[in-house]
Amino acid sequence: MKFLTFIAILVLIWTIGLFAFADRVRGFTPAPEPTRADAIVALTGPSAERVNAAIRLLEQDKGQRVLISGVNREVRRQELRALTPGSNRLFNCCVDLGFEAEDTVGNAQEIAAWADAKGYDSLIVVTSDYHMPRALTEIRAAAPGVELTSYAVETPSLDNSRWWRAAVTARRMTLEYMKYLAALARATVGGGRAVTAEAPADAPAEKAA
Repeated sequence: MKFLTFIAILVLIWTIGLFAFADRVRGFTPAPEPTRADAIVALTGPSAERVNAAIRLLEQDKGQRVLISGVNREVRRQELRALTPGSNRLFNCCVDLGFEAEDTVGNAQEIAAWADAKGYDSLIVVTSDYHMPRALTEIRAAAPGVELTSYAVETPSLDNSRWWRAAVTARRMTLEYMKYLAALARATVGGGRAVTAEAPADAPAEKAA
């Protein structure tokens, strides 16, 4: 009986945490106008909107440079540049591509290495709203002391207070919550792997984060 009670308490705590996490996710959007930082970083994902948002911030002089982390080797630099029409000059001069990261842990290490190499102390982090808590946790663990400002891209399907009623949104939120808990655990004990960010002449495009 005591064991069952203990399990029930754990389930209750986990469920409360899930709904608190979902509320935090919804709170990231609409993203407020960020103050200027040293640079901007975008973690690639299933759509081009994260990259577009980062380039728009660069156009508004919200940072000196942009790092696009988690770029897919199968797409060339010019194809990625085509996702942001009208920004060729900025893309050519002020955008670096990191193509070693395979996941969010790799993104964080790639961003930390890039910020350290450039001497940046403050970053605007661009990723999807549901991904933002985990991204910030991983980057803070990899780059302690760097000031992070979130700039979340809204996920339309999650823009309501009843996300749990649809299987797709419930699954997305639950999986991301579990990944977030794992990120918190990793941040507590430390760890991660180092990767590098480069800006080659023919760099590839996006991977899903």
